[in-house]
Amino acid sequence: MKARALWVTGPRQAVLREEALAPPAGDEALVRMLFSGLSRGTERLVFEGRVPASEHRRMRAPLQVGDFPFPVKYGYCAVGRIEAGPAARLGETVFCLHPHQDLFLAPATMCVPLPRGLPPPRAVLAANMETAMNILWDARPLLGERALVVGAGVVGLLVARLLARIPGLAVTVHDTDARKSAMAEAAGARFLPAEALAPEHELVIHASGHPEGLRTALAACAFEGRILEASWFGTQEVTLPLGEAFHAGRISLHSTQVGAVSPAMRGRRSHAERLALALALLHDDAWYDGLLGEPVPFAALPEALPSLLRGAEAPLCPLVTYI
Repeated sequence: MKARALWVTGPRQAVLREEALAPPAGDEALVRMLFSGLSRGTERLVFEGRVPASEHRRMRAPLQVGDFPFPVKYGYCAVGRIEAGPAARLGETVFCLHPHQDLFLAPATMCVPLPRGLPPPRAVLAANMETAMNILWDARPLLGERALVVGAGVVGLLVARLLARIPGLAVTVHDTDARKSAMAEAAGARFLPAEALAPEHELVIHASGHPEGLRTALAACAFEGRILEASWFGTQEVTLPLGEAFHAGRISLHSTQVGAVSPAMRGRRSHAERLALALALLHDDAWYDGLLGEPVPFAALPEALPSLLRGAEAPLCPLVTYI
C-alpha cells in the first residue's frame, strides 16, 4: 500500500512524500483520510522552524514522524474512515491525532469514533476543542465574573463559546481584526476594541499569539484578577510592562497547555475521555462550522501552506480535503 504525507522540509518549505504502508498489525487500524485541519498557531511555528530546542521532545505530536526542526511530518487534526483492522470497527468514521496523510496506520485505541450525526469536517476541530476545555478547567470561571478573551482565533473563539454557555458570566472578546466580531457575537460575547476595554475583567484568557495581546490582557485585568496564557510563542521573546498595574493590582498570570489534563480534572478524566467530550460538545452546534475555511485539496497543500498559515485572508481553521 502506498500513502502520501505532508513533510515540512525546511523553513516555510513543504512537500508531499510517498511512503509504503505495511498491513495493519493486530492493534492497528488502517484509516483513509477524509479531512484534516490546520492548527494555525502551532503549525505555523513548526512550518517556520520556530520550535525552541528545549521543547523538541515535549512538543512532539502523538504520531509525529521525524524530528524538529526538519524534516518533520506534523499535525493532529485528522478525520478518516477505518478500512482495515479490527473487524468490529470497519467502516467507522473516526478522529485521530495524526499528521496530514491520505492513508495511515494508527493504534486502534487512538481512533475515536465520531458521535452519530457529527459532520466529519466539523470534527477536525476536536483537538482545538480539547485545548479550549482544558483552558476552562484551568481557569475555573465563576458565576457573575466578567471574562475577557484576547485573540479571536480558533482557540479563543472556542473558549468564548464555552464561557458564554455559563449562566451569569459576561463574556467579551477582543481582536485587532474587527472582521472577527460577527463570529464572537454569534458565540454569545461582546466584541470590543482595545481602547474600549476597562480594567474590570476578573478572568482574562490570552490566545492571540502576539506579545501586544498579552499587554492588552494585563491592562484589562481587574484587581486581583487572573490571566490564563494560552498562547505559545515558540522562540519569540516577550517583554511585558510589569512595572505598571501588575503588582499594585495583584494580578495573577498562569500558563495553560493541553499536553496534560488540567489539575482540576486530573485523575477524574483521562486524555481519551477529554477527547470524547470535545467531540460531543461539537455535535449539536452548527456555530462551529463558521470556524472552517473552504476545503483545500490535499494535493495543493504544500503550495498553499504559506498563505493558509500566515496570510491576512486565511481562514480561522484551514480545512484540507482528501475526497
